[in-house]
Amino acid sequence: MSFRTGRCNFGKWKLENRIWLGKGVGWIWRDSGFNTEDSEKEHRVHREEHRQECLCHLSDLNHRSGMNLHIPENYNTNHDVVAQILRGAKTIAVVGLSSNPMRASHEVAEYLKNAGYRIIPVNPNETEVLGEKAYARLEDVPEPVDIVDVFRRAEDVPAVAESAIKIKAKVLWMQLGIENAEAAEKARAAGLVVVEDSCLMVEHKRRRS
Repeated sequence: MSFRTGRCNFGKWKLENRIWLGKGVGWIWRDSGFNTEDSEKEHRVHREEHRQECLCHLSDLNHRSGMNLHIPENYNTNHDVVAQILRGAKTIAVVGLSSNPMRASHEVAEYLKNAGYRIIPVNPNETEVLGEKAYARLEDVPEPVDIVDVFRRAEDVPAVAESAIKIKAKVLWMQLGIENAEAAEKARAAGLVVVEDSCLMVEHKRRRS
């Protein structure tokens, strides 16, 4: 079973010196943070992080969700699946978590850690984030994981979904702006609840208010 909740109309955005957040919000001016020594790959990563950060803030402003929610067959749920996920989860593996405090992944993970969740960084380019040992792959994590929170480009998600299935995670959560139908269906068919295009931090904040 899959369904989409009411979606915000973000419009188009330009990730250079300003970002378009859609009608009714307008442009946000910001320092791109790039320099001439950055590689093209690093530019893409920075742009994705900036986009997710701004979308998180926009979602918070609108107090609405545009998530895609995929529920496996025979899943025992109440009317608020996300609230049920958040109540039941203890450990969150954050794929793509950066040690850079300016990155959206760092902000979200720090918030979740302060909210009482066990955070496990998964990033081959990090050794430690937020005082927690980082692992190169989900398969390297030596303890059970409830939620796999993904800060990667959409085309990278199928491999993450495969790993989430292998480690028997309960939820595959793709952050705002990230959707991959193939990965979502594969994970759902394997018994995982799948959330696409939603900020875990924002959803947790909503349910605390």
